[in-house]
Amino acid sequence: MYFGHRQLSISAFNAEVVTLRGVRLFSLHNFSTLIFILSWAGFLIRPAFGQSFFKKKMSKHGRVLVAMSGGIDSTVTAMLMHEEGYEVVGITMKTWDYASSGGSHKETGCCSLDSINDARKVAVDMKFHHFIVDIREEFGDYVIDNFVEEYMAGRTPNPCVLCNTHIKWSALLKRADTLDCEFIATGHYAINNQQDGRHFVSKAKDSQKDQSYVLWGLSQECLRRSRFPLGGLTKPEVRQIAFDRGYDELSKKSESYEICFVPDNDYRGFLKRRVDGLEERVAGGKFVNANGEVLGEHEGYPFYTIGQRKGLGIAFGQPMFVAEIRPETNTVVLGTEDELIRNSMRVGQVNLMKYAEIPDGMEAVTKVRYRDNGTHSLLRNADDGIVKVDFLANVKGIAPGQSAVFYENDDVIGGGVIYR
Repeated sequence: MYFGHRQLSISAFNAEVVTLRGVRLFSLHNFSTLIFILSWAGFLIRPAFGQSFFKKKMSKHGRVLVAMSGGIDSTVTAMLMHEEGYEVVGITMKTWDYASSGGSHKETGCCSLDSINDARKVAVDMKFHHFIVDIREEFGDYVIDNFVEEYMAGRTPNPCVLCNTHIKWSALLKRADTLDCEFIATGHYAINNQQDGRHFVSKAKDSQKDQSYVLWGLSQECLRRSRFPLGGLTKPEVRQIAFDRGYDELSKKSESYEICFVPDNDYRGFLKRRVDGLEERVAGGKFVNANGEVLGEHEGYPFYTIGQRKGLGIAFGQPMFVAEIRPETNTVVLGTEDELIRNSMRVGQVNLMKYAEIPDGMEAVTKVRYRDNGTHSLLRNADDGIVKVDFLANVKGIAPGQSAVFYENDDVIGGGVIYR
């Protein structure tokens, strides 16, 4: 089998090679670590799927493409969809190669070799097809470039929301179409609801795991075809499902909370490696207070976020927080906790879910970060698709670049990106 200008013998790996419109697709039935070592050495497979890939089996609900990271949530998702009577096709997306970024930590999480191995094992055990798709190029061009650009613009990005909205769902739907899958399923803790012809996300049963906040950008078409089987379960219940089905080790698997391409959580180091000469360009900036009085020097505005208190490198007689970032002058404004308070903000790039439009003055609970409980607010339509949010209580640490999500009870009305 040829990949580019290289040849790889797969006869020893009990593999199936299917020709689709002149394209040869590689699918292992018995996982071999060696094949993935070879893949990571330069043979990573970039399959192009055909519309009649294999004959559909008789299934109760149709064929579903399940995004499998190798973690417990996506694995149990595949199990549940299989048990509900869907014909499951598993897909693992390689989004990032951490070794190429110069990080000091071992690659972990959804893009690691071990995780792909775990996903493959479940597919073999349950006897469904599983594929690996390399989307590193499109992921890097969009998510990572945006991540860097936002910090350089003095904003705090939310790469997981961007990835869900513009990369993962797009990649999943594209492969679902070519594999004749009616639906896609993921391990997100959220509930997919429908009312008056509109599809929308609602909060999950497990409030500690609820991920409705990061799904605000999904389109109606994405939601129509998406299934979230974990939305009605708690995390302990998911672990028990894995244990009951003989996956003891998986049931105890720890979770990864860091950004997949910054697994050491050192976003400063990541920026320094991505932007040539960054430290020299931004060193020597000024800390100032709200009155413009200089309080000291900082390492560079991209290395700070709104609401930050620790790591300022300078001592004050009282707790001080990053209240504003001014990239044009390399200035970071510090203030007391009370100076973080805001009563309104503007939200752009709005995507509406539950309703096709927002009535002016609509009441909602607005979350400004993932772990935010939300604040009662009024939504007002402004020019150019902007939604102005007037809070009915004080809100601290509103960070431009982060997501704002509007809720009606447990239902997501819509969301967008915080401007100011």
